[in-house]
Amino acid sequence: MKITIAKSVLENTLIHAVPFLEKKDTSQITSHVYIDARNNTLTLKATDYEIGFLVKVDNITIDQEGTFTANGKKFLDIVKILKDGNINLEIKNNTLHIAQGHSNFKLPTFSHSDFPEFPSYTDKPRISIESHTLIESLKKITPAIDTNNPKFELNGALIDIKQNAIHFASTDTRRLAVVTINNDSENELSIIIPRKAIVEIQKLFFDNIELYYDETNLIIHSQQYTFFTKLINGKFPEYSRIIPQEVAHNLILPKAVMIEAIKQITTISNDVKITFYNETITFESLSDDNIEAKTEITYTTHFEKPFTLAINSRYLLDFLHSINVQDFSIGLNDENLPFILKDENFITVVMPIVI
Repeated sequence: MKITIAKSVLENTLIHAVPFLEKKDTSQITSHVYIDARNNTLTLKATDYEIGFLVKVDNITIDQEGTFTANGKKFLDIVKILKDGNINLEIKNNTLHIAQGHSNFKLPTFSHSDFPEFPSYTDKPRISIESHTLIESLKKITPAIDTNNPKFELNGALIDIKQNAIHFASTDTRRLAVVTINNDSENELSIIIPRKAIVEIQKLFFDNIELYYDETNLIIHSQQYTFFTKLINGKFPEYSRIIPQEVAHNLILPKAVMIEAIKQITTISNDVKITFYNETITFESLSDDNIEAKTEITYTTHFEKPFTLAINSRYLLDFLHSINVQDFSIGLNDENLPFILKDENFITVVMPIVI
């Protein structure tokens, strides 16, 4: 195999591939990228068995067709230090030769026939959803996905497809994030996608996409990329039961003013005590040290007596940074009961800190 490819194209392709590689054990073929060059197209694949990535690149020169694998991380490190311009890749005696000008590098290859097969989306059931809607929905619920929870289903997000709506949900047991979009579907389906896959989906897809699934995989296909992820096998909590059906108090609050006040307190403490008075809202730090932070804003709440709420500021800031409007609503019941943050089709239910 012998090809010529622009550094910028190869580097960008490898950067996208690296998150999909096996990081710990470089003796595994999954630490390698798989590259096939034929019919004027370069196809690159990377996978750690749990998630996989395939990209097709057209703007290359192929002098001799072929297929090889090489360690993806080392390959990228070499490409990064080369100058802008074309790079020559050639396989000789099962070794990848990387050349540009007077610079030459060699990387060992593994047998490309040992590279894992990717699941096919041919004849698989399809999920109908617009790409921008998918990405925006996933962005909003990603912060609430748990990490390293022994209940594996909480380390991912639920896509719950009903006949007239799609619900995206995630929880770290202290908060629940749910996005609901209108959608017509003949079939109902619930799948749980790992957090790592959700993060990579947001990096890759901006154009029109097609989603396919089977019992073990979700496959996303666009004109340039194909992505797959193993699904998490488990039962996601009944999220609809966690959402309070009624609230005693509902306030419309200014996003920018709230963010500014909360960030002042977080210089001292991540835990914030918010007290709603009739004409003001105060923000105070909750800290064991003899350090205090306090600020207030003027805002008419119509509370007849003070209502105090203690909260991990990150939960509130994650919600506020995810919305694109000037105002949001907060639904309150008792000071020690879950409260609701809401913006159109996005809600976050938060369990307050008991003080």
